[in-house]
Amino acid sequence: MPNEINGKIFAVGDIHGCADKLKLLLDRLPFDRAQDTLVFLGDYLDRGPDTRGVLDQICQLRADGAHVVALMGNHEYLLLEYHRSGDQALLPYLRRIGMGKTLESYGGASLSELTSLDFMPGEHRDFLASLLPFWETEEYIFVHAGLRHDQPLAEQDISDLCEIREPFLSQEHDYGKRVIFGHTPFATPLLTPFRIGIDTGATYGNLLTAVELPSLLFHHA
Repeated sequence: MPNEINGKIFAVGDIHGCADKLKLLLDRLPFDRAQDTLVFLGDYLDRGPDTRGVLDQICQLRADGAHVVALMGNHEYLLLEYHRSGDQALLPYLRRIGMGKTLESYGGASLSELTSLDFMPGEHRDFLASLLPFWETEEYIFVHAGLRHDQPLAEQDISDLCEIREPFLSQEHDYGKRVIFGHTPFATPLLTPFRIGIDTGATYGNLLTAVELPSLLFHHA
């Protein structure tokens, strides 16, 4: 069922450990805590220097009573799959996507601790466990990576929601609602009749982006 929204929605793209940019962006948003909604599109972890600081900020927003919706990105999905299964075949992928930076932000935890996640505060583990595969309102679908054209929303595979690129990126398709997504970095936000892409590569030295809805205003840090 679509969620009923009264105020504005601010959707935030991939953060990837860029805690300083997140703080600056949140300070710049005209966010009314009493009625607006913050939607984080996933990929809080890895590559950037301060994953712990990112999760601290989002957890604090929730503790302070802000309406926060947090989606799962492919980086969280892969970490949680390893945490659940202990499948050693996943370790090379975790290394490749920058898990080392996440471990450093928690005081130099080792890869062996990923199976338990005991190096994280309990609130951070709870946050990861709470992540949603998607979120929708009457007008929008929020998802980390994208959707498959031929699947109803409720039947989409979690790995596609977190990881898909093609054919989602190259084919315009009307899903009945505009899709707000991250995952694939663009130099500037992607804006088409059916999609808005707001991963602008914060971890690569570019801007962290949020889109304000329904006004379609973009905010950067």
